[in-house]
Amino acid sequence: MAQRIAIVDYGMGNLRSVEKALAHVAPQAAVVITADPAAIRAADRVVFPGQGAMPDCMKCLADSGLGEAVREAAGAKPFLGLCIGLQMLFERSDEGDTPGLAILPGEILAFGEETRRAGFKIPHMGWNEAWQTRPHALWRGIPDGARFYFVHSYYCVPRDPSLTAATSRYPHDFTSAIARDNIFATQFHPEKSSTAGLTLLENFVSWTP
Repeated sequence: MAQRIAIVDYGMGNLRSVEKALAHVAPQAAVVITADPAAIRAADRVVFPGQGAMPDCMKCLADSGLGEAVREAAGAKPFLGLCIGLQMLFERSDEGDTPGLAILPGEILAFGEETRRAGFKIPHMGWNEAWQTRPHALWRGIPDGARFYFVHSYYCVPRDPSLTAATSRYPHDFTSAIARDNIFATQFHPEKSSTAGLTLLENFVSWTP
């Protein structure tokens, strides 16, 4: 039986590009975009994307009734968070002082005036290096310092430093990927990140935490 990969559809996110990238690296898998909690619970792997503003994403997640299914998936099966799908895993965000899912300890902070004073634009948009802080199955075949595509104005600050799986610089170092047990999440968009991004997604499809 083909493995089932569920992309959580709570009304926010670049779902089609994620679906196309996963179908490309896993042509034998059944990749579905779904708003059905039962389909998420039945999936072998879950991808939790996000795009837009954190308050809107959390509201749509609550309104869709998918929050509990996401929490269950994050505790039980290979789980990949992307962009705001990473941010929502934490306890709160500066963006609208919004509570997150509190699956992971930490908060989401804004790039501030010091970023602008250093000559960097907000949002952070474009290609940037990700420096791996420790080995992980999802880094297999990806060189340290590989470039990925970012679009964000906020970044996560884990309370547990061991959660950090990669850092990037803009202009200071920030956590750009996290990992714990069956959870891996990235601030960047692997589905828009050429070879390195596709390699990461391919690694996720074969990952056995």
